[in-house]
This record gives sequence, C-alpha cells and structure tokens, in this order.
Amino acid sequence: MKFKLLSLAVLGSAISLSAQQGYYDGVEYYRADQPEEATIILEKTISDPSTDKAVANYYLGQIRLQAGNIAEAQKYFDAGLAANPENGYNYVGLGAIALRQGNKSAAETQFKKAKSLAKKDADLITEIARAYFTADPVAYAKEIDKTIADAKKADKKSPAPFILEADMAAGEDVGKAASLYDMAQMYDTDNTHPEAYVKYARTYFHVNPTFAINKLKELLEKNPDSALAQRELAEKYYENNQLTMAADQYGKYIQNPNHFPKDEQRYVGLLYFGKKYQESFDLAGKLLSQDPANIYMQRMQFLDMAALEKNSEALELAKIFFANPKGGFVANDYTTYADVLQKLEQDSLAILEYQKALEVAPEKVDIYKDLSAAYSGAKKYHEAAEAYQKFIDAGDYSTNDLYMLARRYQNAAMSDTVPETRNPMIEKGLQTIDVVMERVPDNARIAQTKAILIYLRNDSKDNEETFNAFKAVVDILDKKPENAETQKSIYTQMLNRMGNYALISGDKEAAKAYFTRLLEFNPDTEGLREFIDNIK
Repeated sequence: MKFKLLSLAVLGSAISLSAQQGYYDGVEYYRADQPEEATIILEKTISDPSTDKAVANYYLGQIRLQAGNIAEAQKYFDAGLAANPENGYNYVGLGAIALRQGNKSAAETQFKKAKSLAKKDADLITEIARAYFTADPVAYAKEIDKTIADAKKADKKSPAPFILEADMAAGEDVGKAASLYDMAQMYDTDNTHPEAYVKYARTYFHVNPTFAINKLKELLEKNPDSALAQRELAEKYYENNQLTMAADQYGKYIQNPNHFPKDEQRYVGLLYFGKKYQESFDLAGKLLSQDPANIYMQRMQFLDMAALEKNSEALELAKIFFANPKGGFVANDYTTYADVLQKLEQDSLAILEYQKALEVAPEKVDIYKDLSAAYSGAKKYHEAAEAYQKFIDAGDYSTNDLYMLARRYQNAAMSDTVPETRNPMIEKGLQTIDVVMERVPDNARIAQTKAILIYLRNDSKDNEETFNAFKAVVDILDKKPENAETQKSIYTQMLNRMGNYALISGDKEAAKAYFTRLLEFNPDTEGLREFIDNIK
C-alpha cells in the first residue's frame, strides 16, 4: 500500500489540537525560513515516539542542504527513507542534491519516485518546484513554472504553491508577495501552513505594522499552541516598540516546551522595561543557575537591583558583571553603575564610570551633566563646571541648563581662594547668567545667582554694586506677595547683605529698615531685635 502524505495536513491538524506540537513546531520554523530554530526543535524531538522520523529527517536534510553541507543532507534523507521508504519527501531531498550537483536527469528520477508515492500531494509537488528554485531560479525557470502549475492542478486550493510564488516575489514586489500570502491564508483551512501568516507579517510589517500584527493575532487564534505563532507575535510587538504587549506575549510563549533559552533572555529584558524588576531579576537568576557566566543575565540582575534602588546589592552585582571577560560593555552599563555609586556617596568612583561611558559613547553628551554632578559630589567644583560647559558646547541645551552652568561656575568660585583660578570662574558665571536673565528677566533665583557672583567678584565685600544687585533680587520678590512665604531664605540672604552695606555706608535708618524687615522673616533669630535697637 502506498503511503499518502496528504501535505502533512492530517498530521498537522491533529498535532495543532494537542497541548504540544512537538517536532511539528520545527517543521513550522523551517517553513517560516528560520532554520536555526527548526534545527533545535527537530533535533530535540527526533527520538520522541510521536515524531514522524521520515518527515523530521527530511527537514533536517533540507536545512543542511541550504547550508551547503551536501554530505550531511544526504545522511538525513537516507535516514528518512530508512524510517519510511514510502514517504516521498526524502526522494525530493535526494533530487534537490542532484540539482545542486548539476545532475538534472538524476534529480528528475528522484522527483518521479516522490510523486509516484503521493500523486495528489500539492505540498510535495511544491517542494519539487522549490528545489528547482533554490538550485537555480533562472536556469530552471520553466521547470519551476510547470511544477507550480502541476501543484495547483493537483489541489487548486492548496496554500503551498501560492506561498512559493510569494517567496519568489517577496524580494522585488512586496504588494504581490503580500497578496499571494493572503491567498494562501484563505486556502489554509486545515491550519497547517502558518508560514503564510508569518511571512506576510514579515513582508508587510514595514508598510503597516499594525496590520501585520493583526495577521499574527489571527494566526494565533487558529493555532494557539504553535510556538512559531506565539513567538512571532511577541517579536513583532517588540519590533513595534509595544514593550508591554511584547512582555505579556513572551510570558505566554515561554510556557511552550518548544521555546528557546534566548527567548527567556529577551523576556528578562522586557520585564525590566515593563518595570517588573523583581520578576526580571528572578528569571535572570534561574538562567544564571544554568549558565553562570551569562553576561547578559548578569547585566540584567545588576540593572534590576539598581532600578529597585537596592544599591548595595547592585554594587556587588556590578562587580561580578564588569569582571566578566566577555566584555562588550555599553554606556548605560557604566552610567547605571555610576548612578549607584553616587547614591552610595562614592562620587569619586562614579566619576571614573561616567568617563568610561563617554569613551564608549562620546555622542551621548547628556552624560557630561551626570559627570558634572559627580564632580560636585566629590567637591571638585572646577571640574564640575568644565564638564557642564562641555555639555553646553555640544549645542543641544535649554535655558535651565545655562542656569545650572552658571551655578556650577558660582560653586567653583566660592570654593576657590586663588584669584588666578577663581576670577575666570566668576566671569564665565556672569556671562552665562546674563544670557539667562535676558531670556527670563524676572526670576528671583536667577537674579540671586548674579548677585552672588557680583559679590564674589568684589572679594565678598559689600559695596554699592553688590547692594544694587541684592536689591534687584528683593524687588523681583516683592512683585509677588506669596514670595514672603515661599522664598524666605532668599529674602534673608539679600536683606542681610543690604543692611550690612547700609551700615558701613552710614545710612543707619536704612540699615534699621532692612534688618527690621529681616526680623519679620526670622522672628526667632537670637539677638537680632537687640542688634536693631542698638543701631543709632
């Protein structure tokens, strides 16, 4: 009795209804042009009692043939025939080898044997057409067209020949390929050709990602246990930057026995981006128990602890991560480590990490702002100002950034007692704050920064220039009554300096007025009332 393969339709339908598709997931991955994934599953399931070894060996042979390993391909096709000599597919495989070797006559002999075992099998006939196409689409153009026509004649509603035609058009005519894949989907009533949906989504994704994703959702509804369908939908969510949806879909997919370890790693990352840091950490730990030197999982555990602000734990994990000899560290690795060090008040060490980040990614000029903050934390105020200036010099900054730069120059000047190094900080600070004041003319804090810089320029001595600068700040504050409550510290600083200048300039009434107003803001200041009363 001759064996009828029936396009794997009966087999495929039966398996798709089970909780596990077993080896057939490998078949689906192969048909979807993912040979690496197909190999993993087919080799893993080849010894399972439920595996059709003739079919599994055929696809393993095709994978080897595509890779150019004819000897290995021959071995698998022979094994497939040994498992079931009435399965025509492995004769197709032998014919494909003959075509690669330039022996068309021998190939046709093998193809004839294959068709004699399954005369109405459109899938098998399409595989013959694909063998011609893979060997040489130009030299065998007539054979390809004729064999595709034969497949359609054998079963006019078979998806397989339309999928091959779509594959042939995909590189040149996206619209035509999509239309052919769509037609194949219409004919796939047995749900045995999920590659029609997958290839459609892959071809059309850059044209309309939402439509492509919807196709994969449709596929998954039809084949809920298909690892290919589950994974492709998760991947397309990820590629479309729908990270929450991707994480949810990956979470479902990795429950499939035919998922891949690398997909669990992707899931760890998606959990992190979804702010599910503890779940990400725990899954990374599971993977590290299987592969202790996995640098990606080491990175994720470190990032998870940093995100959870468990900084001591993050510090220890960072040491393990950065000790990994595989290297390949990126800017975010260094900046996250630096952030952790800063939170642990280790600013000097943080500086080194920010510098490493800039070496790896000099185009990420925002890092200069973080480096500046670390320098400030380490009380290296000149370096802090220089780092912030480098950020400004890159050109993409806001008015608030200019204000922060002026404050950096102010801090550098306040910490310095050497005129040769202090004075340039003051002048740069004044130049910067003047630009800020032109953009934001009535802001008390900005005016306060300018007043302090002027005070520093005058060797921290009160004179008419400093008085006018302090008074300008108070005038701005007085425009809004609520500042009497919200800006007491600025009022206190300005009025104190104004009162001191009035005293040294001999205007005692003005001095009493400024100090009296100061008392209103600070009624509990010990001795201030008595000080005012003694001004005569």
